Amino acid sequence: MPELLHIRYFSHYPPFREQRIPEVNDLNVLPQYRKQGVATKLIEESERIVAEQYDTIGIGFGLYKDYGNAQRLYGRLGYVPDGNGIYYNNQPVVPGSMVRADDDLVLYLTKKVR
Repeated sequence: MPELLHIRYFSHYPPFREQRIPEVNDLNVLPQYRKQGVATKLIEESERIVAEQYDTIGIGFGLYKDYGNAQRLYGRLGYVPDGNGIYYNNQPVVPGSMVRADDDLVLYLTKKVR
């Protein structure tokens, strides 16, 4: 399977869970299938599915270079930061605190789907 995406209807991210915002989670496209529009089609299909019952969809990404393609893609597709700042391991990062730049350091975005 060259691609994978989950829709998490009960997000682990507290603001999405509290607001009942489904989350696109674990989007992966194998390297040899990237830059062919696969991720865009997966996200668009997830938006279509979510729009059947919800007004908004959410997505998150890591903040270091490995997530650069995702960071650009989500902005191009109309996702905007949800306004809650960055989270580490599903906890808000407090100004002045130290956190590790790994896969658990995330910025979350939302998009209206209907």
